[in-house]
Amino acid sequence: MKKTILVFASGSGSNFQSIIDAIDSGALDAQICGLIVNKEGIGAIERAQKKGIPVFHISEKQTADYSSFAQLMLATCLKLDPDVIALAGYMRKIPVQLIQAFEGRILNIHPALLPKFGGKGMYGMNVHRAVVEAKESETGCTIHVVTEEFDEGPILAQAKVPVYETDSAEDVQKRVLTEEHKLYPNVLQQFLNSI
Repeated sequence: MKKTILVFASGSGSNFQSIIDAIDSGALDAQICGLIVNKEGIGAIERAQKKGIPVFHISEKQTADYSSFAQLMLATCLKLDPDVIALAGYMRKIPVQLIQAFEGRILNIHPALLPKFGGKGMYGMNVHRAVVEAKESETGCTIHVVTEEFDEGPILAQAKVPVYETDSAEDVQKRVLTEEHKLYPNVLQQFLNSI
């Protein structure tokens, strides 16, 4: 039996695609058992549909309150029973119940070298703008285990890229994203090998 990955995404899904591509090429020996999204009409959904990957749209708007949302999320994940959950640009805090149920098996990719530029509000272009404004000479991406505190779980791997004085936040984003797409499938393979 191949090990299974459940992916969470909130946007275009380029990291999701890098996982799909690594599986297709044989670089990642696993299968994707589903995609959980919190928004409709995003690129990640199209990518899943092209590959016949089941999509589950779960957002707080669908439920009476946060507690019901957390229960729905947990029930869906338990039913899918993945070996690992991979957050790929998922822009919501993960419910505590889910973190506890899959303790040590939820991974996230963050577009900076944690612990720098992590925490609440530090996501996407906010991170890259902060890096440029701080005049950092390097940045990169981090893959870490998800815990109850934003961006504070154990770090599994990092990839570094240079930041040049003339860089815009968009320049930095492109450079970091290239590394994210290489790093995430590799770390997922190492992680799956270790469990």
